[in-house]
Amino acid sequence: IMASGLKGSEILKIAADIRAMLAEGKEICNLTVGDFSPTQFRIPKLLEDSIKDALTKGETNYPPTDGVLPLKKAVQEFYRNWLKLDHPLDSIVVTSGSRPGIFATYSTLVDPGDVVVYPVPTWNNNHYCHLVGAIGRPVVCGVEDAFLPTRALLEDAVKGARLISLNSPLNPTGTAFSAEALADICDLVLEENELRKHTGERPLYVMYDQVYWMLTFGKTAHVNPVSLRPAMAEYTVFVDGISKAFAATGVRVGWAVGPKDIIQHMASLLAHVGAWSPRAEQIATAKLLSDTNEVLAFSSTMRAGVQQRLVALYSGITSLHHEGFPVSAISPMGAIHLSVQFSLNGKRTPFGEVLSTNEDIRQYLLQEARLAVVPFQAFGSMENTGWFRLSVGTVSVQEIENMVGRLRHALSKLA
Repeated sequence: IMASGLKGSEILKIAADIRAMLAEGKEICNLTVGDFSPTQFRIPKLLEDSIKDALTKGETNYPPTDGVLPLKKAVQEFYRNWLKLDHPLDSIVVTSGSRPGIFATYSTLVDPGDVVVYPVPTWNNNHYCHLVGAIGRPVVCGVEDAFLPTRALLEDAVKGARLISLNSPLNPTGTAFSAEALADICDLVLEENELRKHTGERPLYVMYDQVYWMLTFGKTAHVNPVSLRPAMAEYTVFVDGISKAFAATGVRVGWAVGPKDIIQHMASLLAHVGAWSPRAEQIATAKLLSDTNEVLAFSSTMRAGVQQRLVALYSGITSLHHEGFPVSAISPMGAIHLSVQFSLNGKRTPFGEVLSTNEDIRQYLLQEARLAVVPFQAFGSMENTGWFRLSVGTVSVQEIENMVGRLRHALSKLA
């Protein structure tokens, strides 16, 4: 029953349209996937060489199910040095990318019928709720709060809930929590759990997905619950990995860090699933995270490359806005995403069709501007307000600039 009711990825469905156009030889500015093209962003040379070296040395057998010790130690020191977070080794579990950490957090903390609170738009929380039989309690967040939840929005929602899922920088919007906003949410969680100690109700936990934390821009600084409120360590599970910060989505090395008892249960669950990362990749990642100079050098180049593309995209959309076209964007704060609103509902195409939904807008942009984007409906939003996620990890600045010209022409044809 669970599997039959599970929906596939909305983004992968969109990819089918793009593949068909590419097969026809058309140039597409593909801003749909939250991935990196190796032609644009290659993994660190140290990581690549260390994987090869580990394979040459025969590091091809089963790793420990919770992660090889050198990597757990490297994650521990990485968090100490970069985030000022201090967790014992048995509070760390290594996973095959970040997704198993999310699934294990849900499966360990949430029983069928439990309530999970998550913001909308958000990535895949509705699907994880379905997987574990949870009752999703989506909290709709608006542009006035950069599509991020606030204490005011969460205060009623957390009553009776078992888990809050938070992500910063946020996929799909490319926005990030301020210290003040996140601290307010932490205070709400701590106050709620203090009340529950007197009623016997199970505590409320926070899953904090910070896989994009090394990709922040301008004055935006990454913040996390435990650094802001140390008492949150008892209730916070971090999900993280190398996939985004090091352009290593296919290398499949991630980790979860949190309360010892929760992490140990997660590790046991994942051991039965076999969701551990390959041994050679783990050993190589340990070397990478332990080399501060390499991390600094790569991070600087990586961040600059992503920011350059986001700024080009944001500038292009903003210039169209100033020209009078009904488009706008939120200034990029983090991740590889830009939130763009195409306010085209009610517009008539040259073919006499009226754009009435985000799907109509998506199809028009793909056909007429050869611009591939993902509507917020793929991230749980229900309204057709014209908001889309645009991801820049697989394109060049030149491709973005070429697309802006096509977009201008496509918008000018609308009545």
